[in-house]
Amino acid sequence: MFRLTQYMNELVKPTPVRTRRGFGQTGEVVKPVVIWNLTRRCNLKCRHCYTTSADVAFPGELSQPQAMGVLDDLAAFKVPALILSGGEPLSREGFFDLAERARSLDFRHLSLSTNGTKLGGDNADRVAALGFDYVGISLDGIGATNDWFRGVDGAFADALAGLRACKARGVKVGLRFTLTRDNAHHLPEMLDLCDAEGVDKFYLSHLVYAGRGDKHRGEDTEHNHTRAAMDLLIERAWDAVTGDHPLEIVTGNNDADAVYFLNWVERNFDATQTRQVRDHLEAWGGNSSGLGVGNIDPQGKVHPDTYWSDYTIGNVKETPFSELWTGNDAILATLRTRPRPLKGRCGACAFQAVCGGNTRIRALQLTGDPWAEDPACYLSAKEIGTDEASRLTVTPFRGKSHDPAHRFN
Repeated sequence: MFRLTQYMNELVKPTPVRTRRGFGQTGEVVKPVVIWNLTRRCNLKCRHCYTTSADVAFPGELSQPQAMGVLDDLAAFKVPALILSGGEPLSREGFFDLAERARSLDFRHLSLSTNGTKLGGDNADRVAALGFDYVGISLDGIGATNDWFRGVDGAFADALAGLRACKARGVKVGLRFTLTRDNAHHLPEMLDLCDAEGVDKFYLSHLVYAGRGDKHRGEDTEHNHTRAAMDLLIERAWDAVTGDHPLEIVTGNNDADAVYFLNWVERNFDATQTRQVRDHLEAWGGNSSGLGVGNIDPQGKVHPDTYWSDYTIGNVKETPFSELWTGNDAILATLRTRPRPLKGRCGACAFQAVCGGNTRIRALQLTGDPWAEDPACYLSAKEIGTDEASRLTVTPFRGKSHDPAHRFN
């Protein structure tokens, strides 16, 4: 996740750089944010769903006692944040019992990721009473566009009602928007909606080629809509930190956003400010799969992130998450190294320390090799420092080299 507003603030109120730990070079273990897909069941049929969810019961999902045991393990492991997701998490039988148990275990941050359509009435009261730190609601356009994208008529109206119900109860709410060429024209209206409804955070997600999203990868082959979206978000984030339009803006699933932003900073600010921002971005390190984020799927399988469904580290039905995450899994070890063993444009990029190689699952889906270049990088050769002119001015990555296994089997 690229926290655009946070790094934009460095141009206004610089802060000391905090070096990120755990890049596989000191033996440190970074406790991940855990995204837990509690169920695959969902009342919507989204075009981009990475879990290929549907409104049916799926076999093999964690039982309630098993899920309670997972909560105990995650709490003892002291993960910094737990995000309860789905499918639609409110479609899971016993969801509120699990959420109440999670709250009693005093996770530092407890969030809910939902499509918002089930947040009316009593459910909104119960969500508010649980004191979730954040509720993220997915909307992928305005009105009929959202309903087409999410496969159910009325989904927009129901999600908007859920958003309003949460805001009325004092719950911090964010909107999540998955960008494609078919809904990109709604981005300005989505930001206007955030302003009108008092939304706290806007999260733009780039398309990932997983689940049903992999069937629509063709919608991501041209990058003009991506660059236009980033231009608008940068402009809006600048308004947020310098004016009267407070809105936290973040993006996800395309860490090239950080490089695009850094290039914008270099064009518009002096060398000292550019260095300040770059130092913070390098300390962050880009893509967090297998390092700062981990995933538990509905059947208890553990993955480096929510999109790596074809690669399983182990299963919490048999081994606690804490043991799997601190074990000797080869892919986790490689994901945690800097630099990663990247190839193609990503391997030649001068901004590996900022981006971390972007989203590896797209490379895996297209080539069978998770270390190949990410096809969703929308930056030119000049912007990533691989042409002759830019090599004279762009500082290459200065991290420690590493030679882990280069293939995913």
